[in-house]
Amino acid sequence: MYPFGKGFNRFIPLLLLLIPMALYIVFYFGPSILTVIYSFTDVKNLPGSTYQFVGLDNYKDLFFSGNSGERWRSIINTLIFMFVVTIVQNGVALFIAVIINQRLKGDYFYRAVFFLPVVLGVAVVALIWGMMFDPLNGPVNRLYDVLFGYQDMFFGSFTHAFGYIIFVQIWMYMGYSMLIFLAGLQSVPKDLYEAGHIDGTSKWQSFRHITFPLIAPSFTVNMLLSIIGAMSTFDIILATTDGRFNTRTMAYDVYKETFRGSLEMGLPSALSVIQFLIILLFVVVAVRQTRKREVEY
Repeated sequence: MYPFGKGFNRFIPLLLLLIPMALYIVFYFGPSILTVIYSFTDVKNLPGSTYQFVGLDNYKDLFFSGNSGERWRSIINTLIFMFVVTIVQNGVALFIAVIINQRLKGDYFYRAVFFLPVVLGVAVVALIWGMMFDPLNGPVNRLYDVLFGYQDMFFGSFTHAFGYIIFVQIWMYMGYSMLIFLAGLQSVPKDLYEAGHIDGTSKWQSFRHITFPLIAPSFTVNMLLSIIGAMSTFDIILATTDGRFNTRTMAYDVYKETFRGSLEMGLPSALSVIQFLIILLFVVVAVRQTRKREVEY
């Protein structure tokens, strides 16, 4: 029976959805459409300013203007950031989730420890690793000196700063991926492992032919979250290097051009559209590839 009754009561669910739908349109869908429109204009971030459509001029400026080399470098950095974070973060998270799923003593404590960086916030994480990577008195530099006789500038290094930002990003969000994998692992029926053990399967064979196919939906979710999160990251870069030392990404460029640039909204809007299309491309490819491995039980 329909739980909301008959007559006008049948429309109660639709009425309840009006407020969240309105909020979504105002704060998400509407600005997204305006961003696409602005990408074809010369609009400025000034109250009352007029604008006109300029066609594809903003897109041409992104890739063929005098500073287009910086744009290409930002795109390359974004792709590197996305690939490394997605692969390493999910690989480490899956490894830790498998270990914790073995019902270790104090497993709830380990879950809390690995998930803690997720709730700390970007400012706190940047402060922590800023002190850890202090080139003068930081403990990591002292450890480098003792073990390897080597010292680094960390977030002040042109060659290594981007790698350390990738490390901090993985450290911060790995716990989130771990919990998703752990939820998937705990949903795998135990009798499948018992049947595999009777058939003489090894631990690796059990993981490859039983565990991994059944946790493929968790893997799909983590892949999507990692790709979207990595491609959209700018806050940790802003808090650590502020885009210096060859650490700029597309998301950081959008932020800089919008809030700290020349007040032109057309160029960062075009860059946002390009960023969205790249994210969409990788998300579609990732979903198609991972869905092939999903198994319903």
